[in-house]
Amino acid sequence: MKQLWIPHAGDPDVFELRDAPTPEPGPGQVRIQVHAAGVNFADVMARMGVYDDAPPFPFVVGYEVAGEIDAVGPGVDPGRVGEQVLAMTRFGGYSTAVVVDALQAVPRPPGVDAVTGASIPVTGLTAWMMCEVMGRVRAGDKVLVHSAGGGVGLMVLDLLRWRGATAYGTASGHKHAELLERGYHRLVDYRKEDFEQALADVGGFDLIIDPVGGESWAKGLRLLAPGGRLACFGLSATATGERATWLDRLRAILAIPWFQLLVPSLINHNQGVLGVNMGRLWDEGERVTGWLTELLALVADGTVRPQVHAAVPFADVAEAHRILHRRENVGKVVLVTEASVAAGATTG
Repeated sequence: MKQLWIPHAGDPDVFELRDAPTPEPGPGQVRIQVHAAGVNFADVMARMGVYDDAPPFPFVVGYEVAGEIDAVGPGVDPGRVGEQVLAMTRFGGYSTAVVVDALQAVPRPPGVDAVTGASIPVTGLTAWMMCEVMGRVRAGDKVLVHSAGGGVGLMVLDLLRWRGATAYGTASGHKHAELLERGYHRLVDYRKEDFEQALADVGGFDLIIDPVGGESWAKGLRLLAPGGRLACFGLSATATGERATWLDRLRAILAIPWFQLLVPSLINHNQGVLGVNMGRLWDEGERVTGWLTELLALVADGTVRPQVHAAVPFADVAEAHRILHRRENVGKVVLVTEASVAAGATTG
């Protein structure tokens, strides 16, 4: 099989395409011939050497795949061979074959191709955690979504519309027309405006979705209504360019409102802070699969509409990462393998 390795921290060109032995599934496991693999900002940060959960270099990133089960281990129904599935992986997703626990390989809904399927698990479950499990969004809530045009941002938007909440967002100006048509109520160009000042007239937000961190969290806390929640799921402020610098990381860390995040301050302001990291839920397999099953039901009926910005050939992984660096994407960036093309998995 083929894998995309990161030998050391570096820019997007650091990836190396290597051959590796095809893994065999063990007891309770299945092997998936990968047709598509999702690209997430966590992968970008891991490549830059600023993602604390990443294994030591060299390693293979990738948290989610979609494809076809082509082998099963002992204790797994042989009838699952040939099943079209999507799955989360604990790194290693940038591979043409992966082995996962059978529970993690969830059948794709009818009509959902592999490219779309690979765009769902991480972004969809992150959005589900923040809106449903922890944020408890309800009709009439006002919600601010940073990185509104990203994969998570669009998944969050669909869940907000489903619950009857009003969505505000921050995004680059060239994305606004498409995002307004998609369902956002109002948008702020974070490159030209201070979102705290621009949204001061809105009043308190019930929930703020923030992957940026640093000063953004401080501003968010000031924009929350009593009873409001700040949901944090990343610290992209530490990775502003193609290469990581300790100065960027230090600035972001120093800008975090440490005192406002302390319990006494939260009590006095009647606010909550939520933290979401899907990469720390590997021991919650049944719960995560249950949430994903609920989410896929909403995908199947059209309530949640996964959007793929670009399906990039596997060997062109550097371009996939550059798209995220340039903040070009409206929706998800996905890598596609030769098996995907052969199976017609990119055509829907």
